[in-house]
Formats: sequence, structure tokens, C-alpha cells
Amino acid sequence: MDFSLNEDQRAFADAARQFAEERLAPNAAEWDEKHIFPKDVLKEAGEMGFLSLYVPEEQGGLGLPRLDASIVFEQLSMGCTSTTAFMTIHNMVSWMIASFGTDDVKQAFCPSLVTGEMLGSYCLTEPNAGSDAASLTTSAVLQGEHYVINGAKAFISGAGDTDVLVVMARTSATANKAQGVSAFVVPANAPGVSYGRREPKMGWNSQPTRSVTFDDVRVPVSYRLGEEGEGFKFAMKGLDGGRLNIASCSLGTAQQAINNAKQYVAERRQFGQSLSQFQSVQFKLADMVTELVAARQLVRYAAFKLDNGDTDATAYCAMAKRFATDVGFKVCDEALQLYGGYGYIKEYPMERHFRDVRVHQILEGTNEIMRLIISRRVLAEGAELL
Repeated sequence: MDFSLNEDQRAFADAARQFAEERLAPNAAEWDEKHIFPKDVLKEAGEMGFLSLYVPEEQGGLGLPRLDASIVFEQLSMGCTSTTAFMTIHNMVSWMIASFGTDDVKQAFCPSLVTGEMLGSYCLTEPNAGSDAASLTTSAVLQGEHYVINGAKAFISGAGDTDVLVVMARTSATANKAQGVSAFVVPANAPGVSYGRREPKMGWNSQPTRSVTFDDVRVPVSYRLGEEGEGFKFAMKGLDGGRLNIASCSLGTAQQAINNAKQYVAERRQFGQSLSQFQSVQFKLADMVTELVAARQLVRYAAFKLDNGDTDATAYCAMAKRFATDVGFKVCDEALQLYGGYGYIKEYPMERHFRDVRVHQILEGTNEIMRLIISRRVLAEGAELL
């Protein structure tokens, strides 16, 4: 098995690294402190192709495999975790519309989503339906040539500042709750759509998070993605990739934390020598790097499984998400410790890395849910994860 990057992957990684160093990293602290949603830089990212990495080429995207997208997101997140995380969400919205939308919907939204002229939010989570997404209660009732949507969503990234919403809503009450869910494209400014306050968060401050309420929101039948009842299937497909994306953001943030910590311990002197000369520091760095490399290989292996349609891809994506986000948080915590008191103040980026990666263990399915997905597959008759 060849673990090296091919020429195209190296080129994508180099372009993403340059963008991260020039357009994300210099601004990340200000965006975090002032809670700025950098739409201008996101548009630049769209022009680079970073907002349509795995959107099909016929809809204007790059059509990359998920492995290549993971490599790009890892590099971008080294510049700004929060902004890159929003890019991953936008990519999922664009991919779902480009893959499952009607021709009318594709023509109406894809060109602007690909370039960043429009930004997208993904609306699945509800106040009383977090981990149990299939129990969502937002409804979409067919009335003539329109669906009428009523309900509420919670913790929606970009909400209130984006232009397009992909909304999961219940179109029928079936014994199997998941089979009654459908997906819709909703213009963010449609009559009846309203937004809650911008949530004050621990991290991810360069992107707004709000609740969204739908009050008799009317959308044409042509704005449904796929057939009725296929929404939950689309959501789960999106989540497999989304878990790889957020795992990749954890990898990049942890790598940047290690890079920063290496420089700091080489320069900081105590007891007559640099911190890097102490064996305890050397061993800590060795463990951090070892675990990060292991997490990176698992993420890329899971992406390979997903790209190749492996029957165990969902379990591997769950394993990669669980492991990489836990390792990412641990590495950032250890890197902050190496800084001592300086790691706790905002003059240095370490406390922001620490805050930004914490939520990765929660979103796209909590890591407890990841363990549930993995264990169910492990215990299934005839299952053998290798």
C-alpha cells in the first residue's frame, strides 16, 4: 500500500498551504476576537476551488475524491480552524445540491455556490433531535406545487449570514422514522425564515451559529432533493464525508499546534538551557507526533474506503472521526501545556487552537455516537473490520 501523495495531491496541498499562510493565518486571531465572518476571504477560497472540492465537474466543481479533499482541509485548517470548518460545511451543501438537485435547482444555485458568491448552511440538528437525528419534527407538507415547511433547527453554522439552506424535514409519518425524512433547498431569505441570536460560543468564532425557524415557508416541489423519503439517506452520506472533513480539520490544527510548540520550546530557556533540551519535553513531543501521524493515516484510510464504496466505509469514517478529533484535542492540550502560562493568554495562538478543536468531538455526531456506530458494526454477524 502506497502512503505517499501523488503529484496532483501534492499540488493541491501546496496551494491550500499557501492560501492558509497568506489569507487565513494572518487574520485568524482578529476574526476570532471580533467574531468576524470573513465572506471576502471565503469568496477568494471559492475562486481557488476550495468551496467545491468534491462537487461534480459538470456542475463547476473540482470533482475530487474525499481523500484529496481531506488533504486540502488539513492544510487549510492550519491557517484557521473555524473558517476551514465552515468551508467543509459549505462543501457538503454544494455537493448535495449538485448531486441530488433537479436541473432547475442546480442551475439556480450551483454556479454561485461554487464561486462563493453564495454561501450555504446545512440544517439537520433540532433542539430535541441532536444525536437522534431521525426523530426530527420539522415538517414539509405538500400543497399543490409547493411544500410548506414548519419547524426549527439549532446550532446551524453560518445561519443568518448565508444565502442557501439545505433543510431536512419530515414529509411522512412512517414506522421507520428515517424513511419519512426528505431534503429541501430553501433560500435563506425566503418569507417565513427567521434566525435566533448569534450564539456566544467557546470557539469557532469566525463563523456565526444560530437557530433557524421555519414558519409556513413555501418552496417549489422542484426544490426537493431526490425523492420523498430520501433525505435521511442523503444526510447520512453527507455525514460520512463530514466526519472525515472535521477529522481533517483536527489534524491540521494539531499539526499547527505542534509546529508552534516546537518553535517555542526551542527558543524558551529555563535553568540555563532551552526547553527542547529537557527529556520530558522531548518525550512529550514524540508522543504528540506519533499519535497525530497514526490519526492522519486512519483518516486517509477511511477516505480511501469511502471513495471506493467499501461496505464498511461508514464504520471507518466513524473510527477516523472519533480517533482524530480526540487526538487533535489532546495534542492541542499538550502543546498548550508546553507553553506554560503563555499558552493561556491570547497573545499566542495556542488557546485558540484548544478552543476551536474542542467542538470537533461533538459535531457531525458525538464521539459517543461514533463508538455506537463502530460497535454495532463490530458485533454484526459476519463483520470483520480489517
